[in-house]
Order: sequence, then structure tokens, then C-alpha cells
Amino acid sequence: MSEARLWDFPGGIHPPECKALSNRTPIQAAPLPKYLCVPLGQTIGEPAQPCVAVGDRVLKGQKIGQASGTLGVALHAPSSGVVTAIGPQPYPHVSGLPAPAVVIETDGLEHWTDLEPCSDFRREPPDRLLERIREAGISGLGGAGFPTAAKLAAAPRQKVRTLIINGAECEPYITADDLLMREKPVALVQGIDILVHLLDPDEVLIGVEDNKPEAITALEAAIGERPFAVRVIPTRYPSGGEKQLIQILTGLEVPSGGLPMDVGVLCQNVGTCVAIHDAIMLGRPLISRITTLTGEALERPMNVEALIGTPVAELLALAGLRDSRLQRLLMGGPLMGFALPSRDVPLIKTTNCLLAGTAAELPPPAPELPCIRCGDCAQVCPASLLPQQLHFFALGEDHSQLKAHNLFDCIECGACAYVCPSNLPLVQSYRAAKADIREIEQRQHKAEQSRMRFEQRQERLRRADEQKEADRKARAEKRVRTQAVDAETRSVPVQDDPLARVQAQKASTLSDMQKKLKIEASMAQVALKKAQKQLAAHASPELERQVEELRSVAEAAQAALERALTEQPQQEQPAAMDEAALKKLKIEAAMLRAQLRKLEKLGSPGADQERELRQLREALQAAEQKLAEPQPSEKAATPTSGGPLKKAKIDLAMRRAALKKAETAGADESELQPLREQLGVAEQALHAAEEQSQHPAPELIRIDKRPIDEVTRALKTELAYARADLQRLERDDAVAADELEAARIRLTEAERRLSERHTESQP
Repeated sequence: MSEARLWDFPGGIHPPECKALSNRTPIQAAPLPKYLCVPLGQTIGEPAQPCVAVGDRVLKGQKIGQASGTLGVALHAPSSGVVTAIGPQPYPHVSGLPAPAVVIETDGLEHWTDLEPCSDFRREPPDRLLERIREAGISGLGGAGFPTAAKLAAAPRQKVRTLIINGAECEPYITADDLLMREKPVALVQGIDILVHLLDPDEVLIGVEDNKPEAITALEAAIGERPFAVRVIPTRYPSGGEKQLIQILTGLEVPSGGLPMDVGVLCQNVGTCVAIHDAIMLGRPLISRITTLTGEALERPMNVEALIGTPVAELLALAGLRDSRLQRLLMGGPLMGFALPSRDVPLIKTTNCLLAGTAAELPPPAPELPCIRCGDCAQVCPASLLPQQLHFFALGEDHSQLKAHNLFDCIECGACAYVCPSNLPLVQSYRAAKADIREIEQRQHKAEQSRMRFEQRQERLRRADEQKEADRKARAEKRVRTQAVDAETRSVPVQDDPLARVQAQKASTLSDMQKKLKIEASMAQVALKKAQKQLAAHASPELERQVEELRSVAEAAQAALERALTEQPQQEQPAAMDEAALKKLKIEAAMLRAQLRKLEKLGSPGADQERELRQLREALQAAEQKLAEPQPSEKAATPTSGGPLKKAKIDLAMRRAALKKAETAGADESELQPLREQLGVAEQALHAAEEQSQHPAPELIRIDKRPIDEVTRALKTELAYARADLQRLERDDAVAADELEAARIRLTEAERRLSERHTESQP
């Protein structure tokens, strides 16, 4: 026993100890119950998530509940058996409300699951030991129920100068820690060794009240040569409170609203140390605990080691409960415990005592009287609070004053209510006020989170709108630049009035033949450029041949135009003029149709675009009506002119390029069929022109233009949808990266499947 200085804490009381009722006999083993009800929530953290199902057979020590959140703890089957229910069950709480639990019908075999004991914990890294403690489901066994792993994990952030082991057990009637220190001192000391290995403190202090001489002797014998100091402290309630014990042993005072780690101290209960020993050295999870069964309503008060989930009624029956003498049944001691709503509730990890009191021990609460402002409550408060003021603020729901007067420093020891001559329920009012404040703060926290999420969403939408507007402007500028390039290439305006363009062409000083050749050269250049773009995007032998053919046609048309421009215009026959007018009308209709299709593809057209669309449709309708009128039969061209033959070749090349472009873009059959028919007409026109000319008719080689099959059409449709979806997602800043990557993969896969289909269909 260490002779060292002890300090004092303010307040405190000396109620009758009544510990001799239960500390005279050794710890008894509770019999195995038929059913075990294991609540999923047994600590201050979130309830565990069940990892078994109804009907599952479980082994003793098998995990049945997965820890949730940072303050949750795992749950394990206290015995082997079958899971018969998962759902609301009676729960030991002052509210009397049921809580989720796992019910196990025991089989009496007590078959253990595979355990993993650690022979030498000093060779294990601290992280591994901490994980073992977490997986064992250990929480503080002194009554608070704080998860041990979470408490130890926070310690490395600050240096632990003093490790305090709490063996004070100051509340009347309770002797569970006393008997544990007497009968399991070796396991307790080895548990402290593990904590020292994890925390590396400068000193280890074990605080024990002087009313436990047997426990003190057993501890000193088990400690041996270890540098652990057993400090015997005076018996006074609540010396076992964490902050009070720290002040007694070190003289340090934990600041208001602070934690022991703020002064370099960490506390653990003696029962928690034994549970750590069992988890590391034996590999056993926390499935049982020592509980005091006491009170004069019991024939055989004792301490039992009972399985978690054992019904309270079976433990009381073991201790010989006499219902005729029972006044109140408490879980916990007479000062900090609470009345149980039913005997069907189970034993949980924080149950250190079941007190079956008679009317003499636990008389009914006396009627409340007005506060006489005697000040006795303030004199006995171990936290130096003003209980009288806190009570009035709690009645008035003045939460700001409650927090200003440090309500949350109250440890709810009940000393103030014990000395109150007016029998005021002080502790109950403090508990209710704390619950209200926590609920309000939680609502405010949720509201603040909702507000922040709303503002963040609004900001995302604003940025998305700005990006969409910027993209729209960029597309418009790109469209203007593209139209300017096309206009320069064709040497004609792109977005002018079509009717005005026709009138300007009629007013030109060029001859009809020169106009015709100029138009043919321009159209041949346009067709060549479109084919070159298709070849760059989708290279194939067929497109290469088509580009070469169009290039030769374009060169021939340009050469003919240059010759015509250098020669003097000749008087043309009326039939030639009719042919030129017809050709001009067809070209005009084709250009109108292309411009109309391009504008129709634009989404959400503006007023100017709507007006241009309307003009284009009217002009196109007039041109198609003229083309539908019967035309004079074409006269055979002279051998030197070559006009009809050139016209037929250019028209065929344009029809073939238009069909190929539509097929590459994945157009449906309703769009492709008219293009095929136009191609057939152009081929027949070329044959007719060749027969009328003096050139020998070339051998007709028809490149594969078979109708598209359903599989290819479906693959092209999928490719078009995949490309459109990817473009839409790329314009959206708020889209997730994984969604964008999935769209790219979809497009790549669609292109690959279509390419494979084209390869399979080749002869």
C-alpha cells in the first residue's frame, strides 16, 4: 500500500453503506436461462446492427450485432442456441419502452465459437490490441457504458501521464467490484498491464475506498514488483465519480465541460480491466458480468456472474425474492439507480446491481414541499454547482441559464436530493432538462445541415446554369465560325435569304453555262469535304475509294469552270437554258433542305431562328412544287460539252455521300429508304447520260448497298443514344465522375460492337 498524499473534493455525503448484505459470500455462477434477450443498444452509442437472422444457429461468443458509428459496440451470443426473434423486447430503462433485441433459445450445450487468444500481448502492435478490444464489444462496466475502444483510441492524441484504475465503488449496497478485486486480482492486474502497453503512462494509480480491506490485500499481492500504486481513499459518496477520484488522487480538477484527457489522465473501471484481460489473453468477448443482487427483500443476497441477456426475474428467483416484502426494484444503487418497469427486462452490460428494497429501505417518495432555500444541496454537490438555481431554471425551461450554470457538469449522483428537506426531485428535473437541451441542439444541428445542403445545392445549380450558358454561347460562336468557313468555301452566303440569293444569281453577269459550272464545282467541293470528314472519323476502304472518286469529280468540275471563265460566253440553245434552270432549281432545293435540317437539329430555337425556319420551309415547298411539274425531256449533249454526263456523275456522288453519312449517323430506316431510292435514280440517270454520250459505258460495280438488317440498325441506334448521353453528361458539371466514366464505357462498347458487326457482314 502506497503512502502518498491525497487531496479532497468538495461536497459529498455519508449514507449508510449496507454492503455487508452481499459481500459475505463468493461470486456465484448464475444458471443458464432458457432464453437470452440481448438488446442491440446497451451503451451511449448507436444500437448495433444485427448480423444474424431468425432461425440461425449461433455459438457461444459468436458475433450477432455489428457496431454502428464511432460509439457503438459489437454484441455476441452469450450462449449457443437458435435465434428465435429479432425485434422490440422489454428493455431496462426508466421510460419502460421496448427496444430492439436478439432473442436466443439456448440449447444447454454451451458450445464456444473459435477463439483467438493472444499468448504474448507485448509482441502485438497497439493498433491490433485496440482492434481486439473493439471486436470484443467491451464498454465501461462501472455504469456509464462508454465504449472502451473509443476511449483508448482518443488517448494517443495527448500524453497520458496518469492511468487511474477505479475500484472505489462508493454507492451503497453495490459490492460487485469489491468481490471482483478479491477473487480476480491476477486477471485485473494483467488487464492493467495491457493498458500500460497501449498507453505508456508515467504512473498507474489504483483507487480503493478504505471499506474494502480484503480487496486491497489481494491487489497488493497480485501487483508484486510492478510500479502500480494502490491508493486507499476515505469512504465518502461520490468518491467513485471519475472527476472526483481524479481530484482525490492527483489534485487536478477537470475543467468545466472538459474531459480527463485535458489534464493528462485516463480512468478505467476494475471490471473493464478484467474484460480487457479476457478479450486479449483468452480471446473471449464480453458476454457476462458480475452483478450484485441485494436488498432486504431477498433471502440470499449475493454477487453473481450472469450472462448478458439473462432475465432479471430469474436472477431474483436465484437470490430468493420475497414479493410480500418488495417495495421497489431498482437497477443500480439507491442514489443513481432507477426503478425497473418490469422483471422481464434482461441484464445488460451496464447492470452492476439489482436492488430489491423493502418499504423501510426504499420508502415511497415523500410529497414535495416548497424550497426553503436552505443551501444544503449546494454544500454537498461534488461538482460545486448550485442545485437550487438549476432546479428553478429547469422548471422554467430556461435553457440558456441552465447552460450558463454548467448543468452538464452535473454527474447526477443524487447527493442534493438525498439532503433536500423539501423532498424535491432535483436529479429527475436535471435529467429532463438535459434531454430537452440535447433534443433542441440536435434539431438545430439538423436544421443547420439542411440549410448548408440547400445553399450548396443552390450554388451548384447556379454554377451549372452559368456553365450551360457559357456552353450555349460557345456553341453559337462555333456555329457562326463554321458557317463562315462553309460560306467562304462555297463562295456564297450561308445564312442569307434563299430567295434573295436566287435573285442575285439571276442578276449575275455570268452566262448560264458558267453559272452552272460554278455551282457544280462548289457542290463537288462540299461533297468532297463531307466525305473527307467521314473518312477522318471512320476510316474504311469504301470511304477512301469514295473520297478519291469525289476528288476527281471536284477537280474535273473546277477545271471545266476555269475553262469556261476564260472563254467567251456563247449563245446557248433554249433546251440548254431549260436544263440549266432545272439543275439550278434542284441544287437550290438540296441546299434549302440541308439548311432546314441543320436548323431543325438545334434545340430551343430563338425568334430569329424560327423566322428563318419558316422562310426556308416556304422556299423549299415552292422549289419542290416546281420540281414536281412535268419537265421537258433532256436533249443529248454534244460530245464536246459533257454537261449531262458530268451532272449525272456529280449527282450520283452526292447521293452516295448523303446515304453513307446517314448510315454512319445511325439514322433509322424511314430516313434511309428515301436516300436509297434517290441513289438508284441517280445511278439510272448516269447510265442514261453515258448512253447518250460517245464515251463507252463503264462496267457498273455496285458496292454493297444491301438494306440494313435489324441487328445493325439496333447497334447504330444504341451508338447514337450512347454518344448523345455522353455529350449531355459532359455539359453537366454536377454529374458524378463514375456516371461520366460509365457513359464513356458505354459509347466505347457501342462503337466496338458496331465495328464487329460491320466486319462480320463483309463478304
